[in-house]
Amino acid sequence: MNLYFIAVIPDEILMEKVKNMKLEIQQRFNAKHALKSPAHITLQMPFKRNEEFEHELEEVLKNFATKQSSFKLHLKNFGCFKPRVIYIDVENPSPLQHLHAGLKKQLITKLSFDQKEVTQNVTPHMTLATRDLEAKQFYKAWPEYEKRTFNAEFNIESIFLLKHNEKFWDIYREFGFNEK
Repeated sequence: MNLYFIAVIPDEILMEKVKNMKLEIQQRFNAKHALKSPAHITLQMPFKRNEEFEHELEEVLKNFATKQSSFKLHLKNFGCFKPRVIYIDVENPSPLQHLHAGLKKQLITKLSFDQKEVTQNVTPHMTLATRDLEAKQFYKAWPEYEKRTFNAEFNIESIFLLKHNEKFWDIYREFGFNEK
């Protein structure tokens, strides 16, 4: 069984900025788990499937993506899920929530995903620290990030399928919007 998830991924420049923030958190607050994946916003949490399922999954994602229109996403400042997660906040989450709702419908109807394995609701965010950020370290880091500013924007023109290689997440396939 392979492990996959579906996300949107920013452009290379923003991806590098986010990676540098993750490295800063690793060095200063001893949390490195978020470095196991590229900068992304999750649309579908990790799920397991046999490799034979990949072709069918790719076809459904390709067909879904061709019906989507690109949009600009604004990232602004930081948020948290106490006491383990610090993230870059999404200023205008509704286009991503709409994209997620359509994707969720496809996963259930076309790929027979179980309701329990489909991400029900998304709180769009770009994770900087997670899981291995100890509560003590979180309470040192969060007051700093809470006051810090961040502004960026990027165009969302595709969705991505990521695949775990037993150490970290690889960008496996990209499915462009409005492509035939």
